[in-house]
Amino acid sequence: MSQSNTTALSGFPEVEKEEDKSPAQQDYERGMAFLNDKEAAQAAAAFHNALLGFEQDNDEKGVANASMQLADICLAKEEFEPALQHCATADKICSASEDTFSIICIKEKKAKIYSQWSKYDKAIKLYIELVEDYNKTRNPQATVNSLETLAELYLKVNDKEKAADSYNTIARIHKSFKHVTYYHRYEKKAAEALK
Repeated sequence: MSQSNTTALSGFPEVEKEEDKSPAQQDYERGMAFLNDKEAAQAAAAFHNALLGFEQDNDEKGVANASMQLADICLAKEEFEPALQHCATADKICSASEDTFSIICIKEKKAKIYSQWSKYDKAIKLYIELVEDYNKTRNPQATVNSLETLAELYLKVNDKEKAADSYNTIARIHKSFKHVTYYHRYEKKAAEALK
C-alpha cells in the first residue's frame, strides 16, 4: 500500500491534554503510534480496544475512525471481508451525519479493497462514482488519480476502449490546466491502451 495507514475521517476532535483523553482515545492514539512504528498486530489490538471503548462511550466519530483504521489493517493482510465490514460500520455513521468527505474517503477505501481483491467490476463501479464525487467537490487531482486507477482496472478486464477513454479524459483535464507535458503523456497512454 502506497499510503500510510493513517486514514482519519473528518470531524474527529483533537484533545490536547493527556488527562482529558478517554481511555478509548488513548488506545486510538497508541494504535496510531504502533502503525507509525510498523507494528500492525499491536496497532490492530489497540484499535480494537479503542473501537470497543468508543462504542461504550457512544462516540460515533471515534467508532468510525477506529473502524477505518481496522479496515486499513485488514486490507494490508488481505482480509477483505472484515475490511469491508469495518468500512460498512464507518459508512453507516458518516452517512447518517451526511459527512460528504468522510463518505468519499470510505468509498475510496472500499474501491481499493475490491481492486486488491480482484473484484474488478465492483471496484470499477466505485471508481466511476469517485470520479463524479471528486468532480462535484472540485478536486481535479483526485479526479485524475481515480481516472488513472479506473483506466488500469479497465485494462485488467481487457476493456481497452474504456481505458483509452479514461486516459483521454485525464489528458483533457491536464490540457485545461495547461499541463502540456502531462497532456501529451496521457494522450500517448490512450493510444497505447488501444493496441
